[in-house]
Amino acid sequence: MKVKKNDNVIVIAGNNNGKKGKVLKVFPKKNRIIVEGVNIRKRHTKPNQQYPNGGIIEKELPIDASNVMLVDPKTGKPTRVGSKVVLDEKTGKKKSVRIAKKSNEVLS
Repeated sequence: MKVKKNDNVIVIAGNNNGKKGKVLKVFPKKNRIIVEGVNIRKRHTKPNQQYPNGGIIEKELPIDASNVMLVDPKTGKPTRVGSKVVLDEKTGKKKSVRIAKKSNEVLS
């Protein structure tokens, strides 16, 4: 899975096609992710300790990771993810970093 927590992604398929958001949680075994503001569903709840008044609560549900692409930090458009080996200045060791295929920018 090439998507990590706190990545900016854009939805490329499904009901939320075209929406952008930040990845809140990743479930690698199920290949699903939760994206901020995407796939929002309403849940009717009784009053409890967490919600003393109860009512209708909106929450984000997981979507499949194949339905999103990372946003290129330079252009703001969807891009594929690659990897590149670079030399770390502090330690002097080689390390692998993720890059955006369109602009070769390093992804955080």
